[in-house]
Amino acid sequence: MSTEDNKAFVRRLVEELQCQHDLSAIDRYVAPTFVDHTGDPGFPSNRDGVKMFFQAFFEGVPDLRAEIHEQAAEGNKVFTYKTFHGTHTGTFMGIPATGKEFSVDLIDILTVVDSQITEHWVVMDQLGLLQQLGVIPSQA
Repeated sequence: MSTEDNKAFVRRLVEELQCQHDLSAIDRYVAPTFVDHTGDPGFPSNRDGVKMFFQAFFEGVPDLRAEIHEQAAEGNKVFTYKTFHGTHTGTFMGIPATGKEFSVDLIDILTVVDSQITEHWVVMDQLGLLQQLGVIPSQA
């Protein structure tokens, strides 16, 4: 696949999984040998861990949606800068529902091999998320 094909592939995954909440997209897009190098504690760093994470995320934030701002690709790596938007109406990561809306920026790096995602890294503004939810006080 070309770099443009890889970017389009990742955009489809984001749309189906993070906007439409279709957990079956994981089986279609993510390789059985997938490794999540920066997964959240408490979840396996494999494809099953991705399913578990997003199931929990959708339960805690049923209106979750992703907005892609920029993408770049080099070789088989796709870099995506996006924002997650949602309302925290259920327990997520041990945090009881706050009812608060949030927007959190993140950058994903995905490796695409033979039309499957084989690796993942993410950098996310977790502090900003926790501050928006009121779990950690914001700095004045």
